[in-house]
Amino acid sequence: MRELLSFLSTLINIYMLLIFIRIILTWFNGISFGGFQTILNRITDPYLDWFRRFSFLRIGMLDLSPIIALAFLSLVNRFFVTLAHYGTISFGIILAMILQAVWGAISFFLGFLVILLLLRLAAYVFRQGNYSPFWRIIDTYSQPVLHRINRILFRNRIVNFRTGLIVSIICLVLLYVIMRIIIVIVSGMLAALPF
Repeated sequence: MRELLSFLSTLINIYMLLIFIRIILTWFNGISFGGFQTILNRITDPYLDWFRRFSFLRIGMLDLSPIIALAFLSLVNRFFVTLAHYGTISFGIILAMILQAVWGAISFFLGFLVILLLLRLAAYVFRQGNYSPFWRIIDTYSQPVLHRINRILFRNRIVNFRTGLIVSIICLVLLYVIMRIIIVIVSGMLAALPF
């Protein structure tokens, strides 16, 4: 039974990777990746379309449906991994799995933001294509976060763009590490509950 659950978990991880690749490819509108993209779309779009039908997952140009779709797969994956590890399911384990699934979505989002800010920092430092459509898309997602973090930390002081990017990246990485430690501790406590 454990081998079957581990195999299902591996399949889900592969499918999540394919969805992530699909998401990244949508950033490059107008660039064709040929048969690979067609096959990838056929494999991932039926699942993603199920989440796209919920209009409340779209906020302006930001579509959160792929993140929610990945979070759901992460929850299912966590269920298989936990069942394979413990061999049974209790209420505490279910709570731990839900907490870890929520953390999975949050950590994905934090990692995504860090990658965007690192890309933006690299483009700024090397002065590469700061005005291309790709960087405008990156800025659409990164600027609200950058503005919020800088406003909290620097208040009314003016900070140059590079300093703001570096400080924001450090803050997001620290937030990730601290939250990860808390989630591991709380999940362990929940999983140890006797009921």
